[in-house]
Amino acid sequence: MNPTAAVLFTGGEASRAEDLVGLSADALVIAADSGAVHAVELGWRVDHLVGDFDSIPPGLLRQLAESGTTMQRHPVTKDQTDLALALDVALRSGVKRVTVVGGHGGRLDHLLANVLLLAAEDYSSLQIDARMGAARVTIVRGRRSISGTAGDVVSLLALGGSARGVTTSALLYRLHNATLSAGTSWAVSNEMTGNEAWIEVGDGVVAVVQPGLRGPLLELSRTTQS
Repeated sequence: MNPTAAVLFTGGEASRAEDLVGLSADALVIAADSGAVHAVELGWRVDHLVGDFDSIPPGLLRQLAESGTTMQRHPVTKDQTDLALALDVALRSGVKRVTVVGGHGGRLDHLLANVLLLAAEDYSSLQIDARMGAARVTIVRGRRSISGTAGDVVSLLALGGSARGVTTSALLYRLHNATLSAGTSWAVSNEMTGNEAWIEVGDGVVAVVQPGLRGPLLELSRTTQS
């Protein structure tokens, strides 16, 4: 097992096997409540299960207990979501990188809360990514890279206040030492120009969203130049 990385399965709409390509099977696997259902259906073991267990079939709970899964059961009436409890487990485990799987679909308030939670200061010591179906979210503090292909749509969203000193490379519309205010649509619907792009944030937090869409701008640019 890789003690530096964790894969965290959460509830919401089930992910597909192709959405998990590249994730290490040696990572610590944490499930937030019904995320255990998704993990097992995709053939993943579950090392830790946390939540109120109100969305897990009793048979699966017994199966996980018998397989040695560590369980932390919380009351249904609690002050944290199951995802927050699972991120706390990851934090205490000492891992450095967390990939959240799921958390999309269903209620809009849950989706918004999940994305904002990933950028919370409580988890600033973790390098956090999320795979929400075909979409990917990368939380950037400092400097990070994203992978994809030329033409992939990319949006940058400042969370928790303004993000300053934002500089990008290998995006169609580049930013240099820019300030992104929370709520601005300025950096929505950019496009990658290659297989890797870099985003640097001097101060603040940016969520880099790759919705799994292809944009027309790069292809239009190439057609115009030919």
